[in-house]
Amino acid sequence: MSQNGQKKKVGIVLMNLGGPTAEDNIRNFLYNLFSDQDIIRLGGGFFQNLLAKTISKFRAPKIAVNYKAINGCPKGCMGSKYCLNRQNRVVSTCCSPINSLTELQRRSLEKKLRAELPEFDVKVYTAMRYWLPFASDIMDEMLQDGIEEAVLMPLYPHFSWTTSGSSFRDWENVRQKFKKEGREISWNEYVVKSYHLNQNYLEAVNERIDHTLSRFSKADRSKVHLVFTAHGTPIIEVESGDPYTRQINETVEAIMEMRGRKEDYWISFQSRVGPQKWTQPNTEDLVMRLIEYGVQYLLMVPIAFVTDHIETLMELDIELREAIEEEGKHIKQLEVMPGLNDHPLFMQAVAEEIYFRTQHFTGIPEKVEIKRVEETLSSVDE
Repeated sequence: MSQNGQKKKVGIVLMNLGGPTAEDNIRNFLYNLFSDQDIIRLGGGFFQNLLAKTISKFRAPKIAVNYKAINGCPKGCMGSKYCLNRQNRVVSTCCSPINSLTELQRRSLEKKLRAELPEFDVKVYTAMRYWLPFASDIMDEMLQDGIEEAVLMPLYPHFSWTTSGSSFRDWENVRQKFKKEGREISWNEYVVKSYHLNQNYLEAVNERIDHTLSRFSKADRSKVHLVFTAHGTPIIEVESGDPYTRQINETVEAIMEMRGRKEDYWISFQSRVGPQKWTQPNTEDLVMRLIEYGVQYLLMVPIAFVTDHIETLMELDIELREAIEEEGKHIKQLEVMPGLNDHPLFMQAVAEEIYFRTQHFTGIPEKVEIKRVEETLSSVDE
């Protein structure tokens, strides 16, 4: 209880990439993305802004075509209350599915936490990095709600300075801006940096793999190769100590250990941008090579993407198939695993990470969950 006898107000902030909600804001979304100094290291300023404006201008038309192909709200807005489509009662033909799916995750988590923490007034928020709602929108709402304890919970199981790190830095910049304006943040704040070996997260992925494998005939399942694909990282980030690539490998090895290593599997990286050297192998290049080697059954596992968006629904499920056809290659069956989205085990994993960092005031024992994660860590290290 708070000092005033009311339920203590706890705010959970889900942090995600975000995505455009209409064709006319794609250019702004791309500008926000490429002006991020954690994505492109130019130190900000004139040259970074010029590059971001140039890239967004020329990429926007093509990106619009892609978002129209995977429109996430074909019958009306299913995103957050901050979505302009919802506010204006507009049915968009060009909305990223990440918006409605993140809202689904937010609602599912809030329902779960309120049921498990009835003695607290829990509210779950969503702060997107590159489109609405921004960190400033959410911080302002949390101040109005009188939040006393807050948890920053990235929807990125693997830590990278270009994802979770960028969101954390943006959050801190907004906090400092609010402070200068005389709006001091008084809540206690806890941060979840990564949870790539959380047992329930691993089991959720494992269940999704099994479910997708069922699309193959029983006779063909033994021939299926698993291709774990993650967003690529510039080599300069890896060399500077970014743990993302190492954590991706740890997650994959932990999952395959759970599966008894009964399938052939590969790790690859997608979505490279610009002339820099990126982590290898590239997903499309790897798939082409596997087909040349005679592999005819592939299951693509988007291991770092817990919310379906353009990189899973477009790059893997549409563009990859088109690239295979354009190369004149033949494959008998290629399936793409759906993202975890609001999978119950994934929601449990997120809740566990929150409880682990707040158990000193929630009182929820976490010894079982912590032990399970540590056991997974030790099995990977061995």
